[in-house]
Amino acid sequence: MTLRIADSFTASLAKLTPQEQGLVKQTAFDPHSGLDRPGLSLRRVDGARDKGFWTARVNDDIRIVLHRRGEDTLLAYVGHHDDAYRWAERRRLDVHPKTGAAQLVEIRERVEEVVVPVYVAGEAAKPKLFAETPEATLLLCGVPEDWIGDVREVDEDTIFALAEHLPAEAMEALLNLAVGIEPVVAFMQKLDPFAHPDARRRFHLLTDETDLRRALEAPWETWSIFLHPAQREFVERDFAGPARVIGSAGTGKTVVALHRAVRLARENPAARILLTTFNSLLATALHLKVKTLVGDETPVLERITVADLPSAARELFERTVGPIRLADAEDVARALAKAKAASDLSVDGRFLLEEWKLIVDGRQIQDRETYRDLPRLGRKKRLAGERREALWTIFEDARESLRAAGLTTYAEMLRLLADGITAAEVPFDYIVVDEAQDILAAELRILGKLAGDRPNGLFFAGDIGQRIFRPAFSWRSEGVDVRGRSRSLRVNYRTSQQIRRQAEGLLPSMLVEADGSEDDRLGVQSLFSGATPVVRVFPDIEGEKEAVAAWLSQCVSEGMEPSAIALVVRSPELFERAEAAAALAGLRSSQDGEKGSAVRVAAMHDVKGLEFRAVAVMACEEGVVPSEARMVEAADEGALAEVYATERHLLYVACTRARENLLVTAAEPASEFLQDLHS
Repeated sequence: MTLRIADSFTASLAKLTPQEQGLVKQTAFDPHSGLDRPGLSLRRVDGARDKGFWTARVNDDIRIVLHRRGEDTLLAYVGHHDDAYRWAERRRLDVHPKTGAAQLVEIRERVEEVVVPVYVAGEAAKPKLFAETPEATLLLCGVPEDWIGDVREVDEDTIFALAEHLPAEAMEALLNLAVGIEPVVAFMQKLDPFAHPDARRRFHLLTDETDLRRALEAPWETWSIFLHPAQREFVERDFAGPARVIGSAGTGKTVVALHRAVRLARENPAARILLTTFNSLLATALHLKVKTLVGDETPVLERITVADLPSAARELFERTVGPIRLADAEDVARALAKAKAASDLSVDGRFLLEEWKLIVDGRQIQDRETYRDLPRLGRKKRLAGERREALWTIFEDARESLRAAGLTTYAEMLRLLADGITAAEVPFDYIVVDEAQDILAAELRILGKLAGDRPNGLFFAGDIGQRIFRPAFSWRSEGVDVRGRSRSLRVNYRTSQQIRRQAEGLLPSMLVEADGSEDDRLGVQSLFSGATPVVRVFPDIEGEKEAVAAWLSQCVSEGMEPSAIALVVRSPELFERAEAAAALAGLRSSQDGEKGSAVRVAAMHDVKGLEFRAVAVMACEEGVVPSEARMVEAADEGALAEVYATERHLLYVACTRARENLLVTAAEPASEFLQDLHS
């Protein structure tokens, strides 16, 4: 007997309550050991057009929908009794006449009304996306023949009405087509329909009970590392030099980075791969995803080192150069204050510290002449040559003070490493960087030195709109040139169309990097539609907490695990407010991401790279977002503009962690940014 599980089964399973899911999982193991067990109460779905559909009893109410054909069995769906029967009656397991792929297809003649265009008085109707598309192209997308007419009628808004009816691979291909990506041709009519690439993404062959248990226990984790066709090019393509993939939140940049690292490890048995990002929290998440993706391929896993960039750089330095004591922020502040006190120059301390972080130390300027002549990219405060000469004396004295204490800054460590390391000492053949928009100039420079001159040596994944930790700088000026090898992802796989559109209101449609690189965010499409995000402002904090508690209760009642829900605030000082809302809902909360039992409470900075089914972004008040403390610290107009930009990016990051459900709340007075979320 061959047993497969459809993604429609794991998706429907996730909608049940945790208790119901447990019963389904217990029952699901029985079909694997024998479908004729009396306890399953197998019944054919008499009302189904496809006579291969049967149901198995879980309890008095829950039914598993199976499809049986000869010795082949498919776990297709699970739901409450009437829902399960309706689902089976409206479906057929088919082989697409053009692609040859197995598909679960909704029977068109049972659907009375599919798309209802909504027109506003005085508004011109939007153009139909596929009115002129050849039928052959739509068939290559995997669209069933009886749905071609409906596909021709949709525009950019009504296309999502099809998502509930078309096979998922057809919907993906249509969204790709809408943003200019032609369908990938893979004819396999004479082969096993389940062996077609489209079918292999939807139907998973289970060889033993371990496979089944893994598929049922971790549907969310499996989904989060799934590679979609539009992303495959970026994984499999070879590049002669450094390459980069960019895209807005949810377009799958991390998935591309993961699969590319694994692909390089599989194809190069003697190679070492570094998969890295800018902090340890994200590196831990990457490591777990790599283990999920690789599974039992221990040799592949052993060839991939997953580490945050600061830790990897320090380990490499100590291995090749020697021990080091790194200066922290307080060490630097004391050295600058001491050097300033010893000078006759009147200068704002905040400006001095920022100039050190962004320019002198950040760019590792080593002499007076270079500092005097350096273009002040992104800095609007003009400095005459004479003023720079005087400032340099302070910076030089501060640097000498740190060295006298045996301290080295992180940026200086990277420079020394880049200057001293030889090709023979480089431990990695390939380096893949996730969340690359937040790496530092000094980090980029060392990456270029380590692997920038090798084919496929450097690969970056990032989003300019999520840059929240570093200032803008030119990549080319740091020795890494991705011109001609930079690609954009256009389909959002994680976040609903409604959440994506609302969050994008926080950012300009075109984001431009310091070296002129552009990220055009128009034309992006989400893979699925969902509930409209809710933005609410309350007279007081107590009212906000009660509303968030009610929202949490609703999410859990709809079958969400508490760990799939996050309460996000601007800073740790606001954790108590979020935790109080969870307590009002009778739920535990955790800052550590406990699995299953607790709602996640986190600061905006710390949810970077994470994802949840539902997110409430709380405490979005004036003075909180954007942070009043950060605005006060801004030393000039350029710094203030940078604060506003990164604070917008922070709120964008927080909102786009949500897949299905987003709530944004504040107590009066609310942040000015919420006006853009309403638009």
